[in-house]
Amino acid sequence: MTGIEGSSDERFSAFVGEHTDALLRTAYLLTRNAVEAEEVVQDTLVWLYPRWAQVEAARYQLAYVRKAVVNRFLAGQRRMSSTEVRFDESFALYAEQPGHRDEAAEVDERMAMWRELGALSERQRAAIVLRFFHDLPDDEVAGVLDCRVGTVRSLISRALAALRGTGSFADDATGSHYLRNVT
Repeated sequence: MTGIEGSSDERFSAFVGEHTDALLRTAYLLTRNAVEAEEVVQDTLVWLYPRWAQVEAARYQLAYVRKAVVNRFLAGQRRMSSTEVRFDESFALYAEQPGHRDEAAEVDERMAMWRELGALSERQRAAIVLRFFHDLPDDEVAGVLDCRVGTVRSLISRALAALRGTGSFADDATGSHYLRNVT
């Protein structure tokens, strides 16, 4: 975003236009619901708009906004029960367009992933999404979650242990291919 000329409003609009899809995918992985994901992203952007100078001053603007999305999610503004499974039809909005794959098997895998991710705590889910979906190193995940690196490793370790015990993730050391296939 550096080097874009124009007013702050124009730069904000350009950022939103360029990064909304990525922010929605992140929020969708966190909330497991397209409507809630859109609300989290919209609320975050509305909150950041009057503070846009702070975002522009950040070295990595997308990371700054992503952290705000994660924090908004973790704050529990629209938190759903971790035991409630809500798989909605709008999943296709943020999913990769299928090629020549077994779509039925892929849907089954994604449904299983959704149930299993839903059983994790919000912080564990956020750590898993940031680590495996965004490929962030532990120290950057710690920065987003505002905790120590050891806490991130513990969150991820416990989450992966829980996921491995559920079946779908048992064949994969991390389960990360499930998260990468979502987008």
